Amino acid sequence: MSLTTIRDLSNRYGADPSFVLAGGGNTSYKDEKYLYVKPSGVALAEIRESDFVRMERETIRKVFSLSGYADNVEREAMVTKLMAFAAADAAARRPSVEAPLHELMPFTYIVHLHPAMVNGLTCSKNGKKECGRLFPDALWIPETDPGFILAKTVYDASVQYEKEHGKPVSMIFLQNHGVFVGGNTAQEIDAAYGRIMSTLREAYEKAGIPTRLTGFGELDEAFAFETAPQLRGRLGDGETPLTIKVLPPFRTARGPFTPDHIVYAKSYSLVTDDPTEAEIRAFEDKNGYKPLVVEVPGKAVFCAGKNGKGAETVALLARDGALVQQLTEAFGGPRNLSDAGRSFIENWEAESYRKKVAGGANIRLSGKVAVVTGGAQGFGYGIAEELAAEGATVVIADMNVEGAKAAAEKLKAAGGASAVAVNIADEASVAEMVRSVVLSYGGIDLFVANAGVLKAGSVRTFEKRDWDFVTNVNYTGYFLCVKHVSDVMARQNACCNGWTDIVQVNSKSGLVGSNRNGAYAGSKFGTVGLTQSFALELVSDRIKVNSVCPGNFFDGPLWSDPERGLFVQYLKSGKVPGARTVADVKLHYEKQIPMHRGCFPSDVAKAIIYAVCQSYETGQAIPVTGGQVMLN
Repeated sequence: MSLTTIRDLSNRYGADPSFVLAGGGNTSYKDEKYLYVKPSGVALAEIRESDFVRMERETIRKVFSLSGYADNVEREAMVTKLMAFAAADAAARRPSVEAPLHELMPFTYIVHLHPAMVNGLTCSKNGKKECGRLFPDALWIPETDPGFILAKTVYDASVQYEKEHGKPVSMIFLQNHGVFVGGNTAQEIDAAYGRIMSTLREAYEKAGIPTRLTGFGELDEAFAFETAPQLRGRLGDGETPLTIKVLPPFRTARGPFTPDHIVYAKSYSLVTDDPTEAEIRAFEDKNGYKPLVVEVPGKAVFCAGKNGKGAETVALLARDGALVQQLTEAFGGPRNLSDAGRSFIENWEAESYRKKVAGGANIRLSGKVAVVTGGAQGFGYGIAEELAAEGATVVIADMNVEGAKAAAEKLKAAGGASAVAVNIADEASVAEMVRSVVLSYGGIDLFVANAGVLKAGSVRTFEKRDWDFVTNVNYTGYFLCVKHVSDVMARQNACCNGWTDIVQVNSKSGLVGSNRNGAYAGSKFGTVGLTQSFALELVSDRIKVNSVCPGNFFDGPLWSDPERGLFVQYLKSGKVPGARTVADVKLHYEKQIPMHRGCFPSDVAKAIIYAVCQSYETGQAIPVTGGQVMLN
């Protein structure tokens, strides 16, 4: 089936960063009546057959006869309505704005991409001349506003090309935009792109221009660690900080090259030795927006997005822009988009729509960077899963770093997910965890202190080494995390009017005593005191500190592990009189809960989210126990 072919082509090229970044480009397939085209905001690497928008070809072609509109806004609005009308299915996504270009090329498959190696040619001063020399059978289209004007320009040029050559054009280079390739089979598409890339690679090699970005300096980690949290607030809207991706220093593009660079990374970066609030304000006054890319020469490049994925996308486009700038030296140097072209893209509703759709929904924790210690499995992973579903960029911090990586890989996080190693009982390890998160995301909005250990036993026989183990992790570990996390949060909040949150996952054993479980209960009672004390101290830094106190998570490994779980431990220690099996122990604890079930991670995550969303709550220990423990 031909839709399967275009899906496979789309997925293959879309997954290759040498061809596609940030889901850019678009593809299509035609039959006699319909054009099936990629919708706006859907990444090529992930597109499915059912995602393609089915459009009536006869209706699309009416766009080439449009004329007589008062201004660009009125004309483009009419084109948008016509494209929506051409969609054969009422519930279809919005089709790509370049659907008319796909229609005018009379080939079964069209693949339009923006590889950096191609844009080194299309964004160069001598691009037209060099394109004619390297690809004499191709069509070159000078810089033209996207939408109707581009479609009409390419249509007229294609008609003239066919008159002169006796065949339709199958390769169209768009100045400052990329390339369109048409073919009637997947093999023809692959052959054309293979020829394009090999020809350009030879040209760059002959000119002595590397095809990978060079000129990276050494990252000034101390400077980046100090600066990134401040930039989160300065680059944001005053209430919601942006997420920051820190890169080693390189020379960023000094102007916009393609629509993708403008849409995702803005037209210009801020280049400064000191990215103060005054510098950012001056940039905004000049350009009408705050920068998303800040270059501090010789120290770092900071890339800002609304979440982890967004910041990574900005970083990809910033590096791509720098690479394109480097590659243009093979063809006479850089040729940025004209001021008129740049302004058109900056204000083009269609591209704003594409970015909005690609960015996903705005949900409760969208834009927040959340760190969950002990998140590789059990309760911690369940909490991380819920936070990710609410839009947070989630960092899984765990001693089991391979497990943390696997957990992060499993999360379908709207904002992104990653892993970092940490032993919360070791201060150097905690400091390194915080450093790693700041360099990856710029700061921390929510820190969930979930990691903990439990060893049960009678006070008469309990070993001091076990006592120290429980206390060092549960009590001292919490202190160490708050010590290092709060420093970053305070610097971040000094540049933002919002609040950040530390939420400790405590236990019902932090609210009432626990028989033959003194080390654990004592550490949990103690950390409620820490929570209250930290809350009083850190409120002046706009940091809220709360604890949530779950009941028993019977289904997790802490309780149910067949060798080391609490059910086994309690059975062996005789904590449950008369119990002969693990099932007896479990039933004993279920009967103590008014709601007759154990606690689930989703129950705790809801309490954590409550603590974050409640702007007038700090220093609390919130029970999540199914009614088993109630506050007086």
